Amino acid sequence: MSLVENTIQAIQLHLLPESLVLYGWFALLTVALVAVDIYQTRGGLISLRKAVGWSLFWVSLAAMFAVSIFLFWGSYSPHSEYSNKQATIAFITGFLLEKSLSIDNLFVFAIIFTQYKVPDVLRPRALLWGVIGALVFRAIMIAAGAKLLEEYHWLLYLFAVFLIWTGIQFACKRDENDELSPYPEKLIRSLLSVTEGFKGNQLFFRTSKKWMATPMLIVVSMIAIMDVMFALDSIPAIFAVTREPFIVLAANVFALLGLRSLYFVLQAMLSKFVYLKPALAFIMIFIGVKMLMVESQYAIPTTWSLSFLVVVMTSAIIASIYKRS
Repeated sequence: MSLVENTIQAIQLHLLPESLVLYGWFALLTVALVAVDIYQTRGGLISLRKAVGWSLFWVSLAAMFAVSIFLFWGSYSPHSEYSNKQATIAFITGFLLEKSLSIDNLFVFAIIFTQYKVPDVLRPRALLWGVIGALVFRAIMIAAGAKLLEEYHWLLYLFAVFLIWTGIQFACKRDENDELSPYPEKLIRSLLSVTEGFKGNQLFFRTSKKWMATPMLIVVSMIAIMDVMFALDSIPAIFAVTREPFIVLAANVFALLGLRSLYFVLQAMLSKFVYLKPALAFIMIFIGVKMLMVESQYAIPTTWSLSFLVVVMTSAIIASIYKRS
């Protein structure tokens, strides 16, 4: 059976009747939370105080979901091999891992907005489209990835090497590129006519003669493409923590939901957290090593991974603040 056929089969297996109820319920919850996120960013202008408040709200919501896993994991996944405690620790670790790795997305989002001169008032909507695209792409990758790792176990080690290599490259990269690849923009411009300036939040704009794309479409496309590239790191990384598909999906959803608010908290501070990038590189290498050792007698417990993430990220933030003081 080919890799493509196995991918399709993997997705079908996660759509069995008993799974449909769980994933259907969680899909409705996700849609409701996205609607809340849209409502709280209405008007386009987001103050630092408001962004901090909503960032804390999303983290608190993830914590509440972790409590629900601890209390009702048997209802979430009756046939899981995880105990309630194991499932809770896996979710918290996965959430913190995805949240940590998503910080690097914020650096890239800042570059995209600067490169295309996106007005502040339009940035929340651009991020919204990016988050929705990320949720869809990651759900597909997670559904396929869980089964593929069972069928092709060697992929786990391939992902591990990829993460270690990415972490090393990340650590060695000293200068931040001030521009991103123009190829997505060139592709859009070759297929569609693009207006000279932004037309509010519209992706397309109708003139008296024809429909035209707006620069917002290019910005959203760039965000979506970059998130898919980041998912190639983060999805394999969280599979090193757990291969329980629902936990992987939930951790990604809750990490992404607060990404917009977190961006507005950090956009004025990105240049100040000078040790965040080395910390993220260190985390990638650690997770890659964990994946390599997962089936050996030296397998790293999930609780150790959780402690490692907290210590590394906290140390990086404190060290950055101390250096800037």
